Amino acid sequence: MASTKDYVDYICEHISSYGIVSEKKMFGEYMVYINGKPIILVCNNTPYIKMKEEIKECMEGVETDTPYNGAKPHYILDVEDKDITSKVLPILEQITPLPKPKKK
Repeated sequence: MASTKDYVDYICEHISSYGIVSEKKMFGEYMVYINGKPIILVCNNTPYIKMKEEIKECMEGVETDTPYNGAKPHYILDVEDKDITSKVLPILEQITPLPKPKKK
């Protein structure tokens, strides 16, 4: 089941205070960007973030799953939990590099 645009808009609205938020549709799913950096992968209307060492302590006890077959496990982000998002999203935005420009 692909993610819905309405759900992605809902996520973007909840995280809008963390920077310039945008989204891009990819293969029926979405990537949500903060300040041009890919931060949240939305698959099947579930927001996933990468399991990085820098956020391990903040995400202790949070549910994990794979966003799609063959993917590494990711944390499932509850965007309504302001305690977690206020800690995790700024860290991820800081440590995530900008995507490399595509070659023409």
